[in-house]
Amino acid sequence: MTGTRAAGPRLLLIVAAAGLAGGGGLWALRATDAAGVTWGAVTALALVPATWWVIDAARQRRLGADVVAVLALLGTLAVGEHLAGALIATMLASGRTLEGWASGRAQRAMEELLRRAPQRAHRYVAGGIETVAVEDVAPGDLLLVEPGEVLPTDGVVASSAAVLDESALTGEAVPVEHPEGDTARSGTLNAGGPFDLRATTSVADSTYAGVVRLVAQAEASTAPFVRMADRYAGAFLPVSLLMATTAGLLSGSLTRAVAVLVVATPCPLILAAPVAIV
Repeated sequence: MTGTRAAGPRLLLIVAAAGLAGGGGLWALRATDAAGVTWGAVTALALVPATWWVIDAARQRRLGADVVAVLALLGTLAVGEHLAGALIATMLASGRTLEGWASGRAQRAMEELLRRAPQRAHRYVAGGIETVAVEDVAPGDLLLVEPGEVLPTDGVVASSAAVLDESALTGEAVPVEHPEGDTARSGTLNAGGPFDLRATTSVADSTYAGVVRLVAQAEASTAPFVRMADRYAGAFLPVSLLMATTAGLLSGSLTRAVAVLVVATPCPLILAAPVAIV
Protein backbone atom coordinates (compact mmCIF):
# COMPACT_ATOMS: atom_id res chain seq x y z
CA MET A 1 0.00 0.00 0.00
CA THR A 2 2.77 2.41 0.90
CA GLY A 3 4.65 1.50 -2.27
CA THR A 4 1.55 2.31 -4.35
CA ARG A 5 1.13 5.70 -2.69
CA ALA A 6 4.79 6.51 -3.27
CA ALA A 7 4.76 5.41 -6.92
CA GLY A 8 2.41 8.20 -8.03
CA PRO A 9 4.53 11.16 -6.85
CA ARG A 10 7.68 9.41 -8.06
CA LEU A 11 6.24 8.99 -11.56
CA LEU A 12 5.01 12.59 -11.52
CA LEU A 13 8.49 13.78 -10.53
CA ILE A 14 10.10 11.87 -13.40
CA VAL A 15 7.59 13.26 -15.93
CA ALA A 16 7.75 16.80 -14.51
CA ALA A 17 11.55 16.89 -14.44
CA ALA A 18 11.74 15.46 -17.96
CA GLY A 19 9.17 17.95 -19.22
CA LEU A 20 10.91 20.85 -17.51
CA ALA A 21 14.26 19.86 -19.00
CA GLY A 22 12.75 19.06 -22.40
CA GLY A 23 11.02 22.41 -22.53
CA GLY A 24 14.28 24.09 -21.61
CA GLY A 25 16.01 22.32 -24.49
CA LEU A 26 13.30 23.40 -26.92
CA TRP A 27 13.52 26.98 -25.67
CA ALA A 28 17.29 26.94 -26.16
CA LEU A 29 16.69 25.83 -29.76
CA ARG A 30 14.32 28.82 -30.13
CA ALA A 31 11.28 26.57 -30.43
CA THR A 32 9.47 28.75 -27.91
CA ASP A 33 5.94 27.62 -28.81
CA ALA A 34 6.85 23.95 -28.42
CA ALA A 35 8.60 24.74 -25.13
CA GLY A 36 5.48 26.48 -23.85
CA VAL A 37 3.30 23.54 -24.82
CA THR A 38 5.66 21.13 -23.04
CA TRP A 39 5.73 23.19 -19.83
CA GLY A 40 1.97 23.69 -20.02
CA ALA A 41 1.42 19.95 -20.29
CA VAL A 42 3.58 19.38 -17.21
CA THR A 43 1.61 22.01 -15.30
CA ALA A 44 -1.75 20.54 -16.30
CA LEU A 45 -0.59 17.02 -15.46
CA ALA A 46 0.58 18.06 -11.99
CA LEU A 47 -2.63 19.95 -11.30
CA VAL A 48 -4.69 16.74 -11.10
CA PRO A 49 -2.82 14.95 -8.26
CA ALA A 50 -2.04 18.27 -6.53
CA THR A 51 -5.74 19.08 -6.37
CA TRP A 52 -6.45 15.65 -4.94
CA TRP A 53 -3.76 16.15 -2.27
CA VAL A 54 -5.43 19.39 -1.21
CA ILE A 55 -8.89 17.76 -1.11
CA ASP A 56 -7.53 14.85 0.91
CA ALA A 57 -5.88 17.25 3.38
CA ALA A 58 -9.12 19.24 3.66
CA ARG A 59 -10.98 16.05 4.56
CA GLN A 60 -8.56 15.68 7.46
CA ARG A 61 -9.19 19.33 8.39
CA ARG A 62 -5.71 20.41 7.38
CA LEU A 63 -4.80 23.22 5.05
CA GLY A 64 -1.14 22.92 4.13
CA ALA A 65 1.31 24.65 1.86
CA ASP A 66 -0.02 22.81 -1.20
CA VAL A 67 -3.09 25.08 -1.43
CA VAL A 68 -1.15 28.13 -2.61
CA ALA A 69 0.80 25.92 -5.02
CA VAL A 70 -2.41 24.57 -6.59
CA LEU A 71 -3.76 28.10 -7.00
CA ALA A 72 -0.46 29.10 -8.60
CA LEU A 73 -0.67 26.15 -11.01
CA LEU A 74 -4.19 27.19 -12.02
CA GLY A 75 -3.10 30.78 -12.43
CA THR A 76 -0.06 30.00 -14.58
CA LEU A 77 -2.23 27.93 -16.91
CA ALA A 78 -4.78 30.75 -17.11
CA VAL A 79 -2.25 33.43 -18.09
CA GLY A 80 0.11 31.23 -20.08
CA GLU A 81 3.12 31.39 -17.74
CA HIS A 82 3.89 27.75 -18.31
CA LEU A 83 7.53 27.75 -17.21
CA ALA A 84 6.57 28.95 -13.75
CA GLY A 85 3.89 26.26 -13.60
CA ALA A 86 6.35 23.53 -14.60
CA LEU A 87 8.79 24.67 -11.91
CA ILE A 88 6.08 24.56 -9.24
CA ALA A 89 4.95 21.13 -10.48
CA THR A 90 8.48 19.75 -10.19
CA MET A 91 8.83 21.21 -6.69
CA LEU A 92 5.53 19.68 -5.54
CA ALA A 93 6.43 16.28 -6.98
CA SER A 94 9.86 16.43 -5.32
CA GLY A 95 8.38 17.08 -1.89
CA ARG A 96 5.79 14.32 -2.22
CA THR A 97 8.38 11.85 -3.48
CA LEU A 98 10.68 12.54 -0.53
CA GLU A 99 7.79 12.15 1.90
CA GLY A 100 6.68 8.89 0.29
CA TRP A 101 10.23 7.51 0.38
CA ALA A 102 10.60 8.33 4.07
CA SER A 103 7.18 6.85 4.86
CA GLY A 104 8.10 3.68 2.98
CA ARG A 105 11.32 3.31 4.95
CA ALA A 106 9.44 3.69 8.22
CA GLN A 107 6.87 1.11 7.15
CA ARG A 108 9.56 -1.39 6.13
CA ALA A 109 11.39 -0.85 9.41
CA MET A 110 8.18 -1.55 11.32
CA GLU A 111 7.50 -4.71 9.32
CA GLU A 112 11.05 -5.91 9.93
CA LEU A 113 10.71 -5.34 13.67
CA LEU A 114 7.47 -7.33 13.78
CA ARG A 115 8.92 -10.16 11.67
CA ARG A 116 11.91 -10.41 13.97
CA ALA A 117 9.84 -10.67 17.16
CA PRO A 118 9.78 -14.28 18.44
CA GLN A 119 6.46 -16.09 18.54
CA ARG A 120 7.38 -19.04 20.77
CA ALA A 121 9.40 -19.61 23.94
CA HIS A 122 10.75 -22.76 25.59
CA ARG A 123 9.69 -22.85 29.24
CA TYR A 124 10.87 -25.27 31.89
CA VAL A 125 8.08 -27.23 33.59
CA ALA A 126 8.11 -30.17 35.93
CA GLY A 127 9.63 -33.04 34.04
CA GLY A 128 10.80 -31.20 30.96
CA ILE A 129 10.41 -28.24 28.62
CA GLU A 130 7.27 -27.01 26.91
CA THR A 131 6.95 -24.65 23.95
CA VAL A 132 4.50 -21.85 24.63
CA ALA A 133 3.37 -18.64 22.97
CA VAL A 134 5.50 -15.70 24.06
CA GLU A 135 2.39 -14.02 25.46
CA ASP A 136 2.16 -16.82 28.04
CA VAL A 137 5.60 -16.07 29.50
CA ALA A 138 5.37 -14.50 32.97
CA PRO A 139 7.98 -12.92 35.23
CA GLY A 140 9.79 -15.66 37.12
CA ASP A 141 9.51 -18.28 34.39
CA LEU A 142 12.71 -20.16 33.56
CA LEU A 143 13.27 -20.27 29.79
CA LEU A 144 15.65 -22.12 27.51
CA VAL A 145 17.11 -19.93 24.77
CA GLU A 146 18.50 -22.01 21.94
CA PRO A 147 21.28 -20.93 19.54
CA GLY A 148 20.09 -18.45 16.91
CA GLU A 149 16.94 -17.53 18.81
CA VAL A 150 15.84 -14.00 19.71
CA LEU A 151 15.27 -13.50 23.41
CA PRO A 152 11.48 -13.24 23.91
CA THR A 153 11.62 -11.14 27.08
CA ASP A 154 13.99 -9.39 29.45
CA GLY A 155 15.62 -11.56 32.06
CA VAL A 156 18.65 -12.69 34.00
CA VAL A 157 21.12 -15.26 32.69
CA ALA A 158 20.50 -18.32 34.87
CA SER A 159 23.12 -20.74 33.59
CA SER A 160 26.48 -20.61 31.85
CA ALA A 161 27.50 -17.37 30.18
CA ALA A 162 25.39 -16.18 27.28
CA VAL A 163 26.88 -14.70 24.12
CA LEU A 164 24.41 -12.21 22.63
CA ASP A 165 24.29 -10.27 19.39
CA GLU A 166 22.85 -6.93 20.56
CA SER A 167 23.13 -5.10 17.24
CA ALA A 168 19.35 -4.84 16.84
CA LEU A 169 19.20 -2.67 19.98
CA THR A 170 22.58 -0.98 20.19
CA GLY A 171 24.04 -1.19 16.70
CA GLU A 172 27.13 -2.91 18.11
CA ALA A 173 28.04 -5.74 15.73
CA VAL A 174 30.44 -7.55 18.09
CA PRO A 175 28.66 -10.17 20.26
CA VAL A 176 28.69 -9.45 23.99
CA GLU A 177 29.27 -12.11 26.65
CA HIS A 178 26.97 -12.00 29.68
CA PRO A 179 27.97 -14.09 32.73
CA GLU A 180 25.48 -15.86 34.97
CA GLY A 181 23.38 -13.34 36.88
CA ASP A 182 23.80 -10.65 34.24
CA THR A 183 20.80 -8.91 32.70
CA ALA A 184 19.83 -9.80 29.13
CA ARG A 185 17.33 -7.81 27.06
CA SER A 186 14.66 -9.02 24.71
CA GLY A 187 15.32 -8.49 21.03
CA THR A 188 18.94 -9.61 21.30
CA LEU A 189 20.07 -12.73 19.46
CA ASN A 190 21.68 -15.77 21.05
CA ALA A 191 24.99 -15.95 19.17
CA GLY A 192 26.42 -18.72 21.35
CA GLY A 193 25.29 -21.98 22.87
CA PRO A 194 21.98 -22.65 24.63
CA PHE A 195 21.45 -21.01 28.02
CA ASP A 196 18.76 -20.53 30.62
CA LEU A 197 17.02 -17.19 31.12
CA ARG A 198 14.96 -16.23 34.16
CA ALA A 199 12.25 -13.88 32.88
CA THR A 200 11.92 -10.60 34.75
CA THR A 201 9.16 -9.03 32.64
CA SER A 202 6.25 -10.10 30.52
CA VAL A 203 6.69 -9.87 26.76
CA ALA A 204 4.41 -6.83 26.59
CA ASP A 205 6.63 -4.94 29.06
CA SER A 206 9.94 -6.04 27.57
CA THR A 207 12.58 -3.85 25.95
CA TYR A 208 11.86 -5.09 22.43
CA ALA A 209 8.12 -4.52 22.79
CA GLY A 210 8.92 -0.97 23.89
CA VAL A 211 11.05 -0.43 20.78
CA VAL A 212 8.22 -1.67 18.56
CA ARG A 213 5.75 0.67 20.29
CA LEU A 214 8.08 3.66 19.87
CA VAL A 215 8.54 2.97 16.16
CA ALA A 216 4.78 2.58 15.70
CA GLN A 217 4.14 5.87 17.51
CA ALA A 218 6.78 7.65 15.47
CA GLU A 219 5.27 6.33 12.25
CA ALA A 220 1.74 7.36 13.24
CA SER A 221 2.59 10.83 14.53
CA THR A 222 3.38 13.94 12.51
CA ALA A 223 6.83 15.44 12.89
CA PRO A 224 6.83 18.73 14.88
CA PHE A 225 8.33 20.56 11.92
CA VAL A 226 5.50 19.36 9.67
CA ARG A 227 2.88 20.56 12.14
CA MET A 228 4.64 23.92 12.29
CA ALA A 229 4.79 24.11 8.50
CA ASP A 230 1.07 23.40 8.16
CA ARG A 231 0.25 25.94 10.86
CA TYR A 232 2.17 28.71 9.16
CA ALA A 233 0.89 27.68 5.74
CA GLY A 234 -2.68 27.90 7.01
CA ALA A 235 -2.10 31.47 8.16
CA PHE A 236 -0.13 32.29 5.01
CA LEU A 237 -2.96 31.27 2.65
CA PRO A 238 -5.44 34.11 3.35
CA VAL A 239 -2.62 36.67 3.34
CA SER A 240 -1.44 35.41 -0.06
CA LEU A 241 -4.95 35.48 -1.50
CA LEU A 242 -5.53 38.99 -0.19
CA MET A 243 -2.28 40.26 -1.69
CA ALA A 244 -2.92 38.55 -5.02
CA THR A 245 -6.45 39.95 -5.22
CA THR A 246 -5.21 43.43 -4.33
CA ALA A 247 -2.47 43.28 -6.95
CA GLY A 248 -4.94 42.16 -9.60
CA LEU A 249 -7.50 44.84 -8.76
CA LEU A 250 -4.99 47.70 -8.56
CA SER A 251 -3.23 46.75 -11.77
CA GLY A 252 -6.25 45.47 -13.65
CA SER A 253 -4.10 42.52 -14.72
CA LEU A 254 -4.70 38.86 -13.91
CA THR A 255 -1.04 38.23 -14.66
CA ARG A 256 -0.01 40.43 -11.72
CA ALA A 257 -2.30 38.49 -9.39
CA VAL A 258 -0.87 35.18 -10.60
CA ALA A 259 2.66 36.55 -10.18
CA VAL A 260 1.92 37.17 -6.50
CA LEU A 261 0.66 33.59 -6.09
CA VAL A 262 3.75 32.19 -7.82
CA VAL A 263 6.08 34.21 -5.61
CA ALA A 264 4.00 33.35 -2.54
CA THR A 265 4.15 29.61 -3.21
CA PRO A 266 5.95 28.46 -0.03
CA CYS A 267 8.72 26.39 -1.59
CA PRO A 268 10.68 26.10 1.70
CA LEU A 269 7.66 24.66 3.54
CA ILE A 270 6.76 22.26 0.72
CA LEU A 271 10.29 20.91 0.39
CA ALA A 272 11.79 21.39 3.85
CA ALA A 273 9.12 19.41 5.73
CA PRO A 274 9.68 16.17 3.73
CA VAL A 275 13.45 16.66 4.02
CA ALA A 276 13.04 17.01 7.80
CA ILE A 277 11.10 13.71 7.86
CA VAL A 278 13.86 11.98 5.90
